[in-house]
Amino acid sequence: MKREDLSFVLFDQQKQFEEEKPIIKRELAKKALELIKLKLPIVITGVRRCGKSYLLKIIKDELKLKEKDYLYINFNDDRLIKFSIEDFQKIIDFLHEQKYNEKCFLLIDEIQEVDGWEKWIDRIKEAYSIVITGSNSKLLSSEISTILTGRSLSLMLTPLNFKEILEAKNINLENWKIDLKKQACIRSEFNEYSDSGGFPKRVLTGQSIIVKELYEQILYRDIIERFGKSKTKVIKEISVNLLSNPSSLVSIRQISALANIKNLGSVKSIFDAFESSFLFFFINKFDFSVKKQTQNPRKVYCIDNGFLAALGFRLSEDKGKMLENLAAIELKRKGKETFYHAEKNECDFVIREGNKITEAIQVCYDLREDNKDREIKGLIEVMEKFKLKEGLILTHDQEDDLIVKKKKIKVIPLWKWLLQSN
Repeated sequence: MKREDLSFVLFDQQKQFEEEKPIIKRELAKKALELIKLKLPIVITGVRRCGKSYLLKIIKDELKLKEKDYLYINFNDDRLIKFSIEDFQKIIDFLHEQKYNEKCFLLIDEIQEVDGWEKWIDRIKEAYSIVITGSNSKLLSSEISTILTGRSLSLMLTPLNFKEILEAKNINLENWKIDLKKQACIRSEFNEYSDSGGFPKRVLTGQSIIVKELYEQILYRDIIERFGKSKTKVIKEISVNLLSNPSSLVSIRQISALANIKNLGSVKSIFDAFESSFLFFFINKFDFSVKKQTQNPRKVYCIDNGFLAALGFRLSEDKGKMLENLAAIELKRKGKETFYHAEKNECDFVIREGNKITEAIQVCYDLREDNKDREIKGLIEVMEKFKLKEGLILTHDQEDDLIVKKKKIKVIPLWKWLLQSN
């Protein structure tokens, strides 16, 4: 790439980055700012359009970085399509020529678009403060950690969580636990969040078309491009199947039969691509044996309920699945090591910390005569097996405290649980 062309793009990107002001606060910014003090490259990953660029702006503003204190680079810019590994040195030359401050920050968006970026980062990581974003979980791979000699820190950003959405809509959460009028407003917003999801642009504009366009972009740019256009039909079929069955058990063999694919390896590769693009994520059945975990079907979840509402085939009985998907997203956002449990009965989520199971959670739209026994039995089975004193049932709007077999079960609305989560 010509030096003057690269310089023009860098000047232009810097100007645009400086002019755009973030209007939604992100909770992850606080954690990122704490990690920056450790003076290691920070890698922030997440699904496309979840707000990674705006997170970089928040970091820049919080650090009070001035014009020559940082350089912003977005490799998702079509003007950098000819950028190659040989051009990285030109960025360093640009910093010297323009007299940027020594040890300035490099804020780099969508770096996975350039092959060989990790070797460049490894070479310069001692000289600059570096924050990287990317829309591919391969940025977290052990291979990259090895190249960066184990000296990098990783964070994952999800679309807006419920607290962030309420804040974006200027809904004051002060005294919400005792203010019934405020709770009614929060419940209304929660119902919309459950159906519409948390992509920032969707939240700010209210336009569901944004979610559909984003889905197509992820599908074609992050997945179909990898496998070739000949796989378009089968990838779309598998994707629609997963979107239509959130929180369901899926296996490679089962999907292979549905999509009429004989090669199980091909299906596994497609599943891996879905996960790498952050469109879907999966949780294993709990077992202390990792081998047994991988032998069982996994439960599938989507990174944002907006995709499910806009693109999945929804029925009225799916309301509980939508709630469970929200709970799964929150557990993922909090970095919990999450499994499902199934023996005589089933429990939606068990949380492991170290070698211990510390939490058991069921999710259902509401507790009724026809499901109460089933939901409680699944929870009690886990609580007795792992000696837990308390279990949790998340509902749409029911609240109760139950004692079953001398075990305490707390029933609370999912929206309250989301507001109480850290």
